[in-house]
Amino acid sequence: MRTVLFLAAGLLLPAAFLILARLFSANYPSGKYAATVAFIVFWLLISAFDFWVGVSKAGYTVADELPIFLLIFAIPAAAAVILKWRFL
Repeated sequence: MRTVLFLAAGLLLPAAFLILARLFSANYPSGKYAATVAFIVFWLLISAFDFWVGVSKAGYTVADELPIFLLIFAIPAAAAVILKWRFL
């Protein structure tokens, strides 16, 4: 369930970043690029923290948690890049 919630948040958050970038695009033309990069860095930090919690607190091994980390990070990051590249 936790993975589904992280994926849902990860797919909604780039939309918020890109909406803010679009609002400021008149004054900052490369805002969409900066918002995409900022989201990916932000999401990497959140995913890494979730990975750390899974390994250190929940008792999972690194081998158990690594595929979940890759899933949680890669899908929203790829969605943000595709959204920026395709639609903006």
